[in-house]
Amino acid sequence: MPGGLVALLDDVAALAKLAAASVDDVAGAAGRAGAKAAGVVIDDTAVTPRYVVGLPPDRELPIIWKIAIGSLRNKLLFILPAALALSAFAPWAITPLLMIGGAYLCFEAAEKIFEALTGVHHAEEVAAIDDPAELEARQVSGAVRTDFILSAEIMAIALADLPDLSLGMRAAALIAVAFAITAGVYGAVALIVKMDDIGLHLSRRSSSGLRAIGRGLVAAMPVLLQALSHLGVAAMIWVGGGILLHGLEEFGLGAIPQAVHHLAEAAAHASPIAQGLVEWLVGALGAAVVGLIVGGAIVGVLHLVPRKKAPAGEAHG
Repeated sequence: MPGGLVALLDDVAALAKLAAASVDDVAGAAGRAGAKAAGVVIDDTAVTPRYVVGLPPDRELPIIWKIAIGSLRNKLLFILPAALALSAFAPWAITPLLMIGGAYLCFEAAEKIFEALTGVHHAEEVAAIDDPAELEARQVSGAVRTDFILSAEIMAIALADLPDLSLGMRAAALIAVAFAITAGVYGAVALIVKMDDIGLHLSRRSSSGLRAIGRGLVAAMPVLLQALSHLGVAAMIWVGGGILLHGLEEFGLGAIPQAVHHLAEAAAHASPIAQGLVEWLVGALGAAVVGLIVGGAIVGVLHLVPRKKAPAGEAHG
């Protein structure tokens, strides 16, 4: 009996070690996969704050919560099952789908640049909505739709870095990525959009140092939002172009990716300091140029296509 108990305890200990190793494997895989998607995460964080601009301050956090729940629903209920099905039955389709998503990111960035250069802004129709409830619903819906594309890219990039794991381990790692990235992105967004409120609260404190910090936060808010807008556009171009370059290499069309890689290496060798940083920057710039060319071409084609005009009766009615 004691011998059987000792054997049982040994089995339990072995199972515990195995479970701990599995948890470590999932955590490590999730961390590596999430890091690969960092560029899209930056874009997601930079894009979201604009959806609460113009809404009442007391509705900012509830709206961000609604968007976060929509984002998690996107990842877990729609994207995760589709991604796992693709990895199991059609792994060859992951790279083309990634490239389509990368081209969409390039298009979105190029469209924003086009709007900035021409002064044409599609957001004006949103600003014209007078009903607060309608405006809130419109903003949440738009944010969740945009998040779906970015979340799909994040999950696909993460999945592409998990080829050697079992289906269950891949699912566990992707679930970990979904929760961690959603919490990180929307936690950061909540902090950003409430930064002016925090600054206003500090500016009323008795300490002169806290008051100065508070005034600084309030003054920095418009600058930060503008910088995030530019950072989001840059991240979309860089990430989208990088995805396209990686896809071309996967399909054996490595001339352009290799040219960018060799240029980055040459720049690094020519730099007396920070060679690794220089190589990364030049590689990112090369990816951004590719992204801008592809995105600009899509924008050009779409703007050349004649748009359907409303009937005369509707136009004047």
